[in-house]
Amino acid sequence: MNYNFHWKPVFNSLPDLLGAGLTTLQVAMLSMLLGIVVGMVLALIRMHARGPLRWFATTWVEVARNTPALIQLFFFAFGLGAFGWHLSPFAIVLAGLTFNNAGYLAENFRGGLQAVPETQLRAARSLGMTAPQAYIRVIIPQVFRIVYYPMTNQMVWAVLMSSLGMLVGFHELSGETQALASRTFRIFEYFAVTAVIYYVIVKIFLGIAHLIAMRLFRY
Repeated sequence: MNYNFHWKPVFNSLPDLLGAGLTTLQVAMLSMLLGIVVGMVLALIRMHARGPLRWFATTWVEVARNTPALIQLFFFAFGLGAFGWHLSPFAIVLAGLTFNNAGYLAENFRGGLQAVPETQLRAARSLGMTAPQAYIRVIIPQVFRIVYYPMTNQMVWAVLMSSLGMLVGFHELSGETQALASRTFRIFEYFAVTAVIYYVIVKIFLGIAHLIAMRLFRY
C-alpha cells in the first residue's frame, strides 16, 4: 500500500465541515417537524376519511415507504423542474425528507392511534370535549408516548438520508465534504472525518432523546 495520508487539509477545513454539519442537522430537524405534522394528518385521514382523501393519504404512504429515497429526492429536484417548478437545493432536500418522513411516521402514528383504547375517546367526549379537543388533549399525547422510540429512529434516518442532498448540489455535510475533497484529492481523509462527525451528531441526538425519555417515562 503506497497511499500517503495527509490530514492537515482536513483539519484546516474542520470549521467548514462543522458548519455543514449544522446545516445537516437543521434540514433534518425541520423535515422531522413537518413530517410529524403531515404524518399525523395522513394517519387520521387513513383511519377516518373515505374517498379521494383516503386514496391520497394511502398513495402518499405507499410511495414514500416503497420507493427509494433517492428517487423521491430526484422527483423534487428534476421531476418538478420538468413542469417549470425549480426549487433551491435546500428546498429540494427539505421536501424530499419531509415526504419520506411523513410516509413512515404516518404508519407509526396509525399503529399508535390503534393502540389507544377507544374508551379514551368516548370518555373525553362524555366530559364535553369536541372530537378535535379529545384528540389533541387526550389521544395524541398518548400516541406520542407510544411511538417515541420509532420517532427517534426516524430522526436518525433523516440525518443520515440528508447526505443524498449532495447529488442535487446541496452543501450539507456530505456535499461540503465532496467539494473539499475534490479540491485536495484527500478523499479518504475527508470522508473518514465526515463519518466521525455523522457518528457524533447521531450519538448526541440519541443521548438527548434518552434524557427526554427518562423524564417523560419516569412513571
